[in-house]
Amino acid sequence: MRAETSDKAEIVSQLLFGECYEVVGKQDNWLQVQLASDGYRGWIDFKQHTTVTQQYFQEWTEARHPRAMDLVQVVSDQDVRIPIGIGSYLPFFDGMNIRVNQNFYLYNGRVSNPVASGSTAQLVKVAANFHKAPYLWGGKSIFGIDCSGFVQQVYGLCGYQMPRDAYQQVSHGEEVHFVSQTQPGDLAYFSNSEGRITHVGIMLEGQKIIHASGEVRIDTLDHNGIYNADLKRHSHQLRVIKRIF
Repeated sequence: MRAETSDKAEIVSQLLFGECYEVVGKQDNWLQVQLASDGYRGWIDFKQHTTVTQQYFQEWTEARHPRAMDLVQVVSDQDVRIPIGIGSYLPFFDGMNIRVNQNFYLYNGRVSNPVASGSTAQLVKVAANFHKAPYLWGGKSIFGIDCSGFVQQVYGLCGYQMPRDAYQQVSHGEEVHFVSQTQPGDLAYFSNSEGRITHVGIMLEGQKIIHASGEVRIDTLDHNGIYNADLKRHSHQLRVIKRIF
């Protein structure tokens, strides 16, 4: 999903397999789409577009869909094998098959629970799957992910839908006032010199934080922010900590 109608334009987000969206605009060979999951908008090449019926779209938006938990898997029928990554949606999964519009595909990988469990242990376990994944501005996949995409995917795999960007995510949860009071699964937010929220990460035990910065990495959080031992300095200035569960 791009900011403008060009292959050279900024990537603002990504569509993962199984996601539904509405087409809200058209320009040349580009479609402006709005995701059904979080309302995010961007432009995609028309060649990436697959039409579904209005009935299917309505059913999709009203249902809770499990997500793929394996780093890489396939969905398949007699004619095609489609590679999918962790976090991909598995629409109307019945334990064996998924349904995309009127097509059925076999899926035999691991599956997330679509209902939020509130388990911080599960959050930490899911976050570990992305450790060392490369950073990509606008990315949401194991092959390239940004800080807020990482948070959205981890919480989504645990059944909790977060907004797409860090400045939107910060409105969720209850504030934790001191770094020493953080618990695994808390979200720490960081601001730039102008005071805008520009970064987010997930707290672990022992005031460690896992976040996407160059790669999905683990650093230490103190009252000033994230201390990067490789750089031997603080890399991000702490703004606020929030607890979702």
